Amino acid sequence: MSIYLGTTYATYNYYAKNSDKMLEQQAADPITKNATAYYEENIGKVTSVDDFVSNYRLFNYAMTAYGLSDMVYAKAYMAKVLESDLSDKNSFANKLTDTRFVNFAKAFASLNPDATDTSTTASTESVVNAYMEQSLEDDVGQTDAGVQLALYFKRTASTVSTAFGLLADSAMWKVVSTAYGLPESLGSMDLDTQKTVVESKLDLTDLQDPEKVDKLLARFAALWDITENASSAPILALFGMDTSSSSSSETLALF
Repeated sequence: MSIYLGTTYATYNYYAKNSDKMLEQQAADPITKNATAYYEENIGKVTSVDDFVSNYRLFNYAMTAYGLSDMVYAKAYMAKVLESDLSDKNSFANKLTDTRFVNFAKAFASLNPDATDTSTTASTESVVNAYMEQSLEDDVGQTDAGVQLALYFKRTASTVSTAFGLLADSAMWKVVSTAYGLPESLGSMDLDTQKTVVESKLDLTDLQDPEKVDKLLARFAALWDITENASSAPILALFGMDTSSSSSSETLALF
């Protein structure tokens, strides 16, 4: 059962400060516990891509762990992802702009008979941990998408080192564009222009610093409450702000 404290700002802070406790509760949920037990007992028996995508329970668990649950029925598509030669920049997975697909292919590289590097294959434990984090984020996202985005960003920020990596992840980009008030029209500009704008707003090395990531997410959560949750943002009163008339520029001044 997810917890909601009335605003993105307050709820995100609660989850961030109590992450271990919330993950333990997620793992103890009977449905989650049963799904995990099945995955742990059976993933070692799968030896091919076809076997993997044909076993719905295993495949759904793995896809959820990598944030791809909405693609679980696209078996042929995902088989092409898993069978991609990741050393070839023109392979199917590498040509997809969403980095989740390449990460998924790397995690299950051992199932690809043509893989030249299986060192990226994820352990059962790492997939289970990713499933717990992702399913927790999905649950809270049913109530507040802003909290889901913030938790995801906090979890994955350190894996991004380039502007293109940030731009390729739609969820991370949503956080950054909200936090810095970047227009949706930026996405229609050429990549070099987008890269220049991103680097002018954000020092990408900050993504390796947990304290700076937390500051960015505080900024994002406050702005999300104004733009998406304005009618239910009592937390902003703590800053002496009227949610009916607060502007993005006023919020930015807080940070």
